[in-house]
Amino acid sequence: MFDRIALIGIGLIGSSLARVIRREGLAGEIVVSTRSAGTLARAQELALGDRYTTDAAEAVKDADLVIVSVPVGSSGAVAERIAPALKPGAIVTDVGSTKASVIAQMQPHMPPHVHFIPGHPLAGTEKSGPDAGFAELFENRWCILTPPEGAEPEAVERLAAFWRACGSNIDTMDPEHHDMVLAMVSHLPHIIAYNIVGTADDLQTVTKSEVIKYSASGFRDFTRLAASDPTMWRDVCLHNKDAILEMLSRFSEDLASLQRAIRWGDGDKLFELFTRTRAVRRSIIEAGQEVDAPDFGRFVAAHPEKN
Repeated sequence: MFDRIALIGIGLIGSSLARVIRREGLAGEIVVSTRSAGTLARAQELALGDRYTTDAAEAVKDADLVIVSVPVGSSGAVAERIAPALKPGAIVTDVGSTKASVIAQMQPHMPPHVHFIPGHPLAGTEKSGPDAGFAELFENRWCILTPPEGAEPEAVERLAAFWRACGSNIDTMDPEHHDMVLAMVSHLPHIIAYNIVGTADDLQTVTKSEVIKYSASGFRDFTRLAASDPTMWRDVCLHNKDAILEMLSRFSEDLASLQRAIRWGDGDKLFELFTRTRAVRRSIIEAGQEVDAPDFGRFVAAHPEKN
């Protein structure tokens, strides 16, 4: 689909892209770039690319598609670095989970002769680094594109076709709406998980060893979210602040209502809530965004060859 694809950042998303691009033959050449010489060396050991460099500007030379896979707080610096080296007609995209902030950081640096089309594949695990990636990561997952006003439809469709070839379903929306949706479905759950695990870590009356030894599936599954990349999630909180605070406010109000129901023994209210939320879980499974398997299908997701 592209003669040369440059991957800027080779963590979970970047390394998964490298693997699926190779498997599907989507590029004549894959160029891998990351700031860390050690990470770059590991990517080379894994044969994730055809050329490797710590210089992002060098990586994007003559690239037809540039995919920026860095923490969202670094997006602007990367855009500034690569802008002078971008080929006319190149498509530049990203994978960040906040879009308004990324656009504000990157777009001012984008030269008029390239197609800047931000994106966000809704796929991931708690793992990070080049070893964490796998080619099946994007299969039957959504990738949201947020093309700016005036984006050429042909370039948008070419990028959409690329993501479809990686296994993704495609949707488009404006950046602000994307950020509000993701604040609910991704950012808030991670923040709650970090907070719950932090609370358990701070407990005095229950020892840490007991928390670990007797972890039932509920707490254990929160720890999966709370094990996610701290740099990435720090940047998400800082760069989607307004939407996250709005969702936290709503969550706090609903939590207070639940607290009152427990305090006053309102069994009907509790039963109604727990019944309604079970239906949400069933809907997610029916939509093909989860498997109806123990441990939230994590074994199946981690071992697709055994599915």
